Amino acid sequence: MRSRTLGRSGVEVGPLSFGAAGIGNLYTPVSEEDARAAVDAAWDAGIRSFDTAPHYGLGLSERRLGEALAGRDRAAYTISTKVGRLLEPTGTSGGDDLANGFAVPATHRRVWDFSADGVRRSLEDSLTRLGLDRVDIVHLHDPDDHGEQAFREAYPALERLRAEGVVGAIGAGMNQTAMLTRFVRDTDVDAVLCAGRYTLLDQSALAELLPEASVRGTSVVVGGVFNSGLLADPKPGATYDYAAAPRELLDRAYHLKALAERHGITLRAAALAFPFGHPAVAGVLVGTRSPYEVLDAAEQFAAGVPAEFWTEARAADLLPADVPVPAEEPA
Repeated sequence: MRSRTLGRSGVEVGPLSFGAAGIGNLYTPVSEEDARAAVDAAWDAGIRSFDTAPHYGLGLSERRLGEALAGRDRAAYTISTKVGRLLEPTGTSGGDDLANGFAVPATHRRVWDFSADGVRRSLEDSLTRLGLDRVDIVHLHDPDDHGEQAFREAYPALERLRAEGVVGAIGAGMNQTAMLTRFVRDTDVDAVLCAGRYTLLDQSALAELLPEASVRGTSVVVGGVFNSGLLADPKPGATYDYAAAPRELLDRAYHLKALAERHGITLRAAALAFPFGHPAVAGVLVGTRSPYEVLDAAEQFAAGVPAEFWTEARAADLLPADVPVPAEEPA
């Protein structure tokens, strides 16, 4: 898989990254063995970029990812984590964290903290859980309701860490485009992680974020290309952005799936390929929790999408006429 450099940082990421929220027991438990097997399968498939966060399973994702990568050549892979939520012990062992989406014991609570001290504390804790002395990329994680502090304190702290050589690249990861666009315009981030806003069903990142990133030489990694499930397997009850999919979007997904099958590909392959039509996109990030899901993602990513699929999708008004589409060969 051809690596791409994030902005002007010198840090490289593969076009397909392993999203480690799943091995942090997102929604349902994953055994230690299955988590390790998922990371091993990613490595065997040629994936060398891994993304995690303290939020994912109250640190479980970071711990499991670090253990699975231990012993591998550190120069051979890129790892990103996030700051903005500190994990504080609760002092109890009862209850679970399912209210926040993770099937883990509620041994810690998340404390929002975008202060400069909070950024450093969070990164130090992440390095301990990962068992590493450095990470390659650090993102501000979901600063939606903490914008003032994120720009005034957290971002300058990341900039200092980058200048000190503690991290190679800095950015922000969010499910919206407005604040990410502000980061691109008003700061010197190397990359942003945009989840769910540049997909076959939602091209809102095309309005401002992607053009601004192109002008400024900032890289965009696209997460949530399946919009939390609808584009992976459209069916009654499928989720879109973590809620039941509206009928209109379900119908659109059905039409896209039928079109993909007429061209001998899967909807998953088209969803993974779509973001690469824009030159600012450096890669896509897919959350996986088992070897099967990893291998499927790698196979679909490598499949390629015929140019005729994009032409017909536009003609059928399944994609806007002016949306950029990728070349036929896989990224």
